[in-house]
Formats: sequence, C-alpha cells, structure tokens
Amino acid sequence: MRDAFGRQIDYLRISVTDRCNFRCHYCMPQNHKFLPRDALLEYREITDIASRFMAHGIKKIRLTGGEPLLRREIESLITALGNFVHSGQLDELTLTTNGSRLANFAPVLAEAGVRRINVSLDSLDPSRFRAITRGGELQAVMDGIAAAANAGMSIRINMVALRGQNEADLLPVAEFCADNGHDLAIIETMPLGRGVAGRQDCYIPLEEFTIPLRETQDFRAIAHRSAGPARYWRLEPLGLRLGLITPMSENFCDDCNRLRMTTDGKIFMCLGSNMHVDFKQAIREGGVSAVDSLIEKALRLKPLRHDFETQMAKPGYRLDRHMNATGG
Repeated sequence: MRDAFGRQIDYLRISVTDRCNFRCHYCMPQNHKFLPRDALLEYREITDIASRFMAHGIKKIRLTGGEPLLRREIESLITALGNFVHSGQLDELTLTTNGSRLANFAPVLAEAGVRRINVSLDSLDPSRFRAITRGGELQAVMDGIAAAANAGMSIRINMVALRGQNEADLLPVAEFCADNGHDLAIIETMPLGRGVAGRQDCYIPLEEFTIPLRETQDFRAIAHRSAGPARYWRLEPLGLRLGLITPMSENFCDDCNRLRMTTDGKIFMCLGSNMHVDFKQAIREGGVSAVDSLIEKALRLKPLRHDFETQMAKPGYRLDRHMNATGG
C-alpha cells in the first residue's frame, strides 16, 4: 500500500481499549471518562479487519491501548492474531504495555509469536513513578519486564522526557537497559488531548534531555530500525542501543509507514490529525468486503505531516483526542 505521497504503508497499530489502570498525567486527565464497553470493536471484528489490511500489504501489527492487557479475555485476540504470524501472513505482532499485567501474560504473548514488546517506564524511582502514573506500582512493572525477558522476548523501554520531573532518571534507566540487554527509546511529549495540565511546561527537546548521556557517551548513528519512527544510536562505553523519537524538535513524517485503528474502529491516518474513516460502521453494515474500499480511502486521506508545532504554540488549537484513545 502507498499513500498519496508515495510512502509505503505496512504497519497497523490497533488500540484494543482506551482504558488504563494508570493515569499518566501527560496522557490523560485524572478523572478521564472511557468509552462504554459496547462501543468497542469485538475481537472477531478486529481480526477480520486486520486480515483485510494484511491482504493489502500490512506486514506488522502492534496492539496498544490504553493498556491492552487490561481488556477482558485479551488472550483470545492475541492468539488469533498470533495465528497469522505462525502461518506467515504477518511478519510481526508486537505490543506496547505499561507492564503492570505483563507478568501474567508473558507466556501467552510468547506462544502467540510475539518476539518483542515495548514497555513504558518513565522512572526507576518508586515515588516519582507513582507521581507520574498517579498511583502505579513500579515493582509490578519490573516483575513484568523480568517475566517477558524470561519468556524470550526482546524488550524496548519507552521513556517520555518530562521537564522538571524525570531528568534525573535518564542515567539510571539507561544503565538498567544496558545492564539487562534492553533497548531504550526516549520520546518527546506531544500536544494531544484537552484537559492535560502542564503539557507545554513539561515539554523538553531530546537534544537537551539527553545532555547527561552526551557528556559521557559516544553517540554513533546505526542503521537499525524498528517498525516505528525511532532513530537509533549506539552508545559506548555503556553498550546501549538508544532510540530517539522527536515529533516536535525533528520531524520524521517523510517516511511514515503506519495507520492507527482506535478501539471503536476508526482508522486515523496520523496521530496529529482528526481525519479518519469508520471501519466499525463499515464492517457492521457491509461486512468484511466493505473494508477494502475504506482502506483505499484512508490511504488517500493520509496527510503529509502532523501539525504538533502549531498545536503546542496554540493550546486552544490542540486535538481533543487523548493518546490513550488512539494508541501509542
């Protein structure tokens, strides 16, 4: 599949729920209201839509949320999508999780052919972790990471850079990743969602956030790429593979390869755009065959780039949709 700008689209991110047991303040308001359960796509519908996307050229699928492992009977969807991996129809099935329930699900993920996962971890200090997540328990996440590693999955730690909050955590998190053979990705915060307090105040460009690493490490650009937008570096002498995701300070839209499906079946062509097509309505009214024409429409509507810079400069201009609604 190629969009109107010639970019090859081979990656689909599927949000299976907007619910989360954390309330990370850069993601959603503390008293956020979630969708009613009857608004969600059923697992069979997700599987059918995914199969049509694979027929059109999607090679990689990532399950996201909210917290995907929070949805009831999620193992049935993981197993169903894993069958596409085992049959060779899908190159890769991955997951982004906050890690809190990972210890229970690591064997299910490994059996489904999930070879790598991303785990959000913004601090290794229990108090700061609890403050950032508004109540999350660090030990549960650490237990989940250990369980996933023991199950044979490679792990990338995702760390959101937050000015005045977790600069002191950068070196401990980097050393933890290096010591345990995990990749680390650092992400700039983005202006998504109304009612998220202090979003502009906590933004920090990664060139500044990574100064403590740059003072002690040799940064060598490497060709490694995951399915997403991270640009990777090898840090020595630490021995760390570091990915930098810079939607604000260094735009990376030129080679965007992905679409996102929300938990209620809307395909968003860009994280920073409201343009979407409704696959839930299509599949319920016209069946699986109705999905094909909408895939072509989605490709035509995909914008050249996001407009986060304007949204950050003009808070009233930002999108209402929160990160947990679209999926990371």
